Amino acid sequence: MLRRAALACPLCVLALSAAAETVVATRTIRAQEIVAPDAVRVDPARVDGAYANPDKVVGFEARTTLYPGRPLLRGSVGPPALVDRNQMVELIFSRGGLRIATEGRALGRGGAGERIRVMNQSSRTVLFGTIRPDGSVSVASE
Repeated sequence: MLRRAALACPLCVLALSAAAETVVATRTIRAQEIVAPDAVRVDPARVDGAYANPDKVVGFEARTTLYPGRPLLRGSVGPPALVDRNQMVELIFSRGGLRIATEGRALGRGGAGERIRVMNQSSRTVLFGTIRPDGSVSVASE
């Protein structure tokens, strides 16, 4: 029946061939756990807002607990954390030829490129910064 309908409607063939896939968890993945290749599979169903390619989630860190059979939605995984909450980090301010580095405390957890709140230990000022690949936090850039 489907084949006959598809032959009658050329646009239906395009719609059927454009069906997307969805990445789902095969087991419980705890928050802050790195997603392993055996922890996900691809289902033929399409879920809006979910990942379609397992390469986009494998090697990333789960932000929340992910349950088996449920789709992995965008934002549920991210880069592995380099900085943990309450960890001491180097705060770097740079503008023009000026570079100032001081000690700070991370008030959030995140990976490279993510913005978190940090507290300058000297002044007790709370500000936002971007985590750099080396684990330091840039509070301003050139």
